[in-house]
Amino acid sequence: MAKVVVFGITGYAGSRIGAELVARGHEVTGVARHAKDSGVPVHAGSIHDEAFVKDMTQSADQIVVALRAEPGEEGQPRLIEALPRLIELATAQGARLSFVGGAGSLQVAEGGPALVEGPDFPDEFKPEALSHQAILEALRESDPELDWFYVSPAPAFGAWNPGERTGTFRVGGDVLLPGAETISGDDYAIGYVDEIEKGAHRRARLGVAY
Repeated sequence: MAKVVVFGITGYAGSRIGAELVARGHEVTGVARHAKDSGVPVHAGSIHDEAFVKDMTQSADQIVVALRAEPGEEGQPRLIEALPRLIELATAQGARLSFVGGAGSLQVAEGGPALVEGPDFPDEFKPEALSHQAILEALRESDPELDWFYVSPAPAFGAWNPGERTGTFRVGGDVLLPGAETISGDDYAIGYVDEIEKGAHRRARLGVAY
């Protein structure tokens, strides 16, 4: 059993990851901007509050970040601004740090451009995709002592396309899996928690898709 803190526990991906962790017997603590019933203890606070984050993660084995990369409100900090402190805390505590990422940073082919760099990528989604890409790059440049992973879903992933739980999906790496279009919220969570339990992708990104 692992002790897991999930930042963004009430969101689309975070809530499903939290539920999957609980179903497998892990000890889960949730963090959200506003505490509400989610089936696990939820603490209200910000990932940009260093003292709060230190308190929440003090005994954690796994730190899961399931938050938007771009601020939801004007004037709020970007998620990447919290990354240096998260890295520092995770490294000092020997905790594994992980992120619910985006599909935009997946390469269309080996060594090729990322999805977000293509001409057909929607302009309205580019700021979020590029911010997530920056987080991934910062993780790759972090101290080798930090254990991290980053999970990119298939492109058609989100609350607008929840899908169904099947338990069957493919796991890839930095390149978009051939024919990959979607992944349900529940199956994404299965893939995410599988990685928490198995630790098969140390300091790496994995992609999850049908």
